[in-house]
Amino acid sequence: TLGAGNHYAEIQVVDEIYDKWAACKMGIEEKGQICVMIHSGSRGFGHQVATDALVQMEKAMKRDNIETNDRQLACAHIKSQEGQDYLKAMAAAANFAWVNRSSMTFLSRQAFAKQFNSSPDDLDMHVIYDVSHNIAKIEEHIVEGKQKTLLVHRKGSTRAFPPHHPLIPVDYQLTGQPVLIGGTMGTCSYVLTGTEQGMKETFGSTCHGAGRALSRAKSRRNLDYMQVLEKLEQLGISIRVASPKLVMEEAPESYKNVTDVVNTCHAAGISKKCIKLRPIAVIKG
Repeated sequence: TLGAGNHYAEIQVVDEIYDKWAACKMGIEEKGQICVMIHSGSRGFGHQVATDALVQMEKAMKRDNIETNDRQLACAHIKSQEGQDYLKAMAAAANFAWVNRSSMTFLSRQAFAKQFNSSPDDLDMHVIYDVSHNIAKIEEHIVEGKQKTLLVHRKGSTRAFPPHHPLIPVDYQLTGQPVLIGGTMGTCSYVLTGTEQGMKETFGSTCHGAGRALSRAKSRRNLDYMQVLEKLEQLGISIRVASPKLVMEEAPESYKNVTDVVNTCHAAGISKKCIKLRPIAVIKG
């Protein structure tokens, strides 16, 4: 299942290609190609993992005399029982999310095959990439000239490993890791590639989306349901949502300009623009 919030499944069309060689490695060869992008996670299972860990970590903080000014910063020493239990539970939730997205990928292929009276293989509906974000992972990084084993916590960011990194697939060893950047249902999304500079400066990380400009509550107060739908229709975008409030909460006006965000990351050298995708159909919730 997709879930609510900023999770979505979009049918997208390739609008621009900035790096033809890297795009071809991903199977994107020309403007006008159709893609499906799925953004979803571990659903209620992941939420339960976080809820349970929060209780245990608050107890551990009292025991170990750790103080924070925000309950959301609850933590535990990484080598403590609570820390190790959480890392294992988080990994299980991430694996659950991979299976969830894989299942939706299968269903998407079946839907396209049925619509076009063909097979997924004949339609060449292959996976370009899948990656977890909002996750902490143990990785090797160079810090002050020395290789160290670190726990890299990416919240509101996504992994962007450079060419030749041992953890990215053989197909992308020369291009760098594909980086999937979701925009809004009325603008666009991007595929970037990881860079060596990003590996040095941001632990192999870049943005993972536009980021909110309005809170969900403010979006519901300030935006009109029918006006948002009309704007999307004018842009040639079809939408299907589980709840009307999602239309206001996830309207383009609720988010920053994703192109500005992507261009900033590109200019900073922490990721490189490869493909721009424009939505033509959106499913949320």
